Amino acid sequence: MLNIPEGCFPVSLTKPVTTNGGVTTDYVSLKNAVQAWIVVHLTQAVGHATLFSPYRATAVAPTGAAVLGNAVPIWYGNVSTSSNALAKQTSAVNYTIGVGVTGEAYIIFQIDPVNLGGSYDCVGLVVADSSQATNFVEATLWVQPKYASQTADQLDFLTD
Repeated sequence: MLNIPEGCFPVSLTKPVTTNGGVTTDYVSLKNAVQAWIVVHLTQAVGHATLFSPYRATAVAPTGAAVLGNAVPIWYGNVSTSSNALAKQTSAVNYTIGVGVTGEAYIIFQIDPVNLGGSYDCVGLVVADSSQATNFVEATLWVQPKYASQTADQLDFLTD
């Protein structure tokens, strides 16, 4: 059984910020992770086809940042509609919100550190410019560590 926070630990990628001008989140090391999920929470007052792209890097600096080399599982749900269930999407290296989407939505990217490739062991998220000051995004990385611990610390994942 996966217990929070011992079996799955939250690490903030970015607190709520406007998507006007685009957003590049913090990068997090997955050296000691089995699996990770980037959970994006979007509040969109004005519909815009915004692109969300997980990136990989060789350090949290983010040294050598590049788009993912392999498609990853993605889930999407608009929680402002009558059906707010998360639905599995086609696996890909990024996801674009539909232009007509307003309200609150979630996007989840499942990241397997083994599939980052080569010397890549860090992940972050790049959100394209929406040109909408009233659209906001917040992202949390949920990390399943290799070794469960009652003393997990964000700093364990924010440093190389």
